[in-house]
Amino acid sequence: MEWVVEAQNLTKMYKDIKAVDALSLHIKEGEIYGLLGPNGAGKTTTILMMLGLTEPTDGYVKVYGYNSKTEPLKVKRVTSYLPENVGFYEDLTAYENLLYLTRLNSIPDREAEKKIKEVLEVVGLSDVSEKEVGTYSKGMKQRLGMASVLVKSPKLAILDEPTTGIDPEGVEELLTLIRKMSREQKITILLSSHLLYQVQRICDRVGILYRGKLQAEGTIEEIGKQIFEESEDILEVVLNKEKPEIAEDLKKIEGIREVRVDGPKLRIIEEKDVREDVVKSIINTGLLPLEIKKQGYSLEEIYLKYFQEG
Repeated sequence: MEWVVEAQNLTKMYKDIKAVDALSLHIKEGEIYGLLGPNGAGKTTTILMMLGLTEPTDGYVKVYGYNSKTEPLKVKRVTSYLPENVGFYEDLTAYENLLYLTRLNSIPDREAEKKIKEVLEVVGLSDVSEKEVGTYSKGMKQRLGMASVLVKSPKLAILDEPTTGIDPEGVEELLTLIRKMSREQKITILLSSHLLYQVQRICDRVGILYRGKLQAEGTIEEIGKQIFEESEDILEVVLNKEKPEIAEDLKKIEGIREVRVDGPKLRIIEEKDVREDVVKSIINTGLLPLEIKKQGYSLEEIYLKYFQEG
């Protein structure tokens, strides 16, 4: 299947307010897709339509080929959803909360007990699994929320602002856990957030949502080129010392259009990927490349460009 999630012209009206406006997006299997936008942009409404929890006014969304409006139960069988404010029974332990959840999902107790132990280990709550959830910190509750997602063995996990209200150390732990879910558990993830650096850190592709409209979709590099109307590929190199004449040597490499020198820093405009040839040429001149990277725009630059113009 080409797309895990396919939305076409998805629209949601609340009286005269268009919460989601003809949104079309596509999520690939195995990727972490970041749905980015300020509060009120329509992110949660979009998620609720994906899950079949609210009906679209127009358009449709399919999850693994199931139409969320006409086949919501089939959608729920392959997805897990972590809302922004996850709720648990605070007088029950973590283990008891998860066991209750598995029973709601008709998972046999023998199978569930093994799975619960596994996911509590994954999220780092094994040592406190018999403590009442009311004694947990916000970060621990969010990790338990991640366990509640994993215990269903979903194909798609939808996480709505999962790091809200967590301290910086807890945020780092949670982002690492989300990455592990994707790479080790092979779960496709939709991460909804308004926090730019978190999205930039772990997402493979991004959709920018603003005033109910999807403004752009793709990798951060692709979106940067679209929005800044730049087609050049730029390689940035930092040398261990200055040597202005190196520019002439590098210009001889096929695929290099221009070399700009600023002290020990080089800015190379390339027509194809020339990193390997550039490193070899630099070393042959007796210098060392301390840093070499593709230039890209930050998500913050992209975000500000959209909303300043909006």
